[in-house]
Amino acid sequence: MAAPWEDVLRNKAAVEEAARVAVDAALLQGVLMRTEGEPNASDVVNYAPFTLLPSAVPSALFQQAYAVQQDFNLLVDAISQNKEFLERTLASTIKVDDFTARLFRIYMQVLEEGLAQSVFLGINRSDYMFDCGVDGTPSLKQIEINTIAASFGGLTSRTAAVHGQVLKVLGRSEEASRLLPNNPSKGLALGIAKAWELYGSQSAVVMFLVEEVQRNIFDQRCVENELWNRNIRVIRKRFRDVFEKGSLDDAKRLYMDGQEVAVVYYREGYVPKNYDQQNWEARLLLERSRAVKCPDIATQLAGTKKVQQELSQPGTLERLLPGRTEAVARMRATFAGLYSLDVGEEGDKIAAMAIADPDRFVLKPQREGGGNNLYDEELRQVLEKIKDSPERTSYILMDKIKPQPAMNYLLRAHSPLQVSECISELGIFGVYVRQGKEMVMNKAAGHLLRTKAIEHADGGVAAGVAVLDTPYLV
Repeated sequence: MAAPWEDVLRNKAAVEEAARVAVDAALLQGVLMRTEGEPNASDVVNYAPFTLLPSAVPSALFQQAYAVQQDFNLLVDAISQNKEFLERTLASTIKVDDFTARLFRIYMQVLEEGLAQSVFLGINRSDYMFDCGVDGTPSLKQIEINTIAASFGGLTSRTAAVHGQVLKVLGRSEEASRLLPNNPSKGLALGIAKAWELYGSQSAVVMFLVEEVQRNIFDQRCVENELWNRNIRVIRKRFRDVFEKGSLDDAKRLYMDGQEVAVVYYREGYVPKNYDQQNWEARLLLERSRAVKCPDIATQLAGTKKVQQELSQPGTLERLLPGRTEAVARMRATFAGLYSLDVGEEGDKIAAMAIADPDRFVLKPQREGGGNNLYDEELRQVLEKIKDSPERTSYILMDKIKPQPAMNYLLRAHSPLQVSECISELGIFGVYVRQGKEMVMNKAAGHLLRTKAIEHADGGVAAGVAVLDTPYLV
């Protein structure tokens, strides 16, 4: 899967000149992050890490990933409406995973009270790698679906222009013209705007629920600015602001500082460290409101690893999406092998298989945000420790994907310029809006390519491992 610039990589002078151009182009385009030293201040910023050159992606697999995104949107939405499925699938997990259990308790409480929310907005990102199996032919394999706070739709909207500039400087104008336009921030904002419109109050605001530490603010601002361009007011609040100043009226309308909130867009709340007791109370308040939550708590639960593993079981997709045979076939074609570690004979066998041959698998906890998965010797040690304990049900086991590495330069502030052997992960953003039972919008909203050096097993851009990239279709 080589891109047509192998020769460039060997020309040190050309690479050094291109890297200088690339960094300036990234700053000019707004491919920015705040610094680790000042994560909440924008008076000192730097470029977000990115590849010097676009990475080769097989055209057929790229198109396959786009073609299946609307199916995955429908699937996530169907799961979020299926109480019986969520209850049964997560039964073993909530016994041993406190974080998932607390989310689940809020989910059940809100259902018992009766849902105040009637408009539902999903923004997800389905992530894939290109598996070069036994015969070396690449195939598309899904890693996971992120149903909460799927990031980098903003910065990746600006990355292709940087790579186009680099290619032109290297005398590759023809190749530069073949880079695909990509603007997920516009697509994500379209979904938020539609949900805001259906909520039905012109004076209501969209609330971005944001982290205490906001290094990735420019990524969010890209989406935010698209909403301001539509004259939709945006406010940025943290969980503690909601705890201190949020309230519901008798009709369960949500108010922040006296402003009615139409849509709550979560860029926070996906890992245990996002919550203390006050934040859990704030989350419950938000979930009880009639504001459109993106995601609502049922959709967040639909994105758990345990659900992903259950979807790979024979017949599960057919039960969740009856009559959609073609959609089921498209989705199933992207599944990697997934295995349950539930207590019992089958789970014992799976655990023993992974301990005996850890290089074949990845051990995944019920966590989002990158940097949580276990590989190789670490996988074996953890499984050895928990193999006879119910704690193992808080993990799932997945076949390890074996992609074909390629050479590239990963540009990071204050890091030396050196060539690395790299692998890439392709994400497709999906957006859907449902009102009652009617699907009002369902679309693929753009893509994100992230690339990392092969010595890093796990972790995304926000985790400091992967860098932004642009696909060059081959």
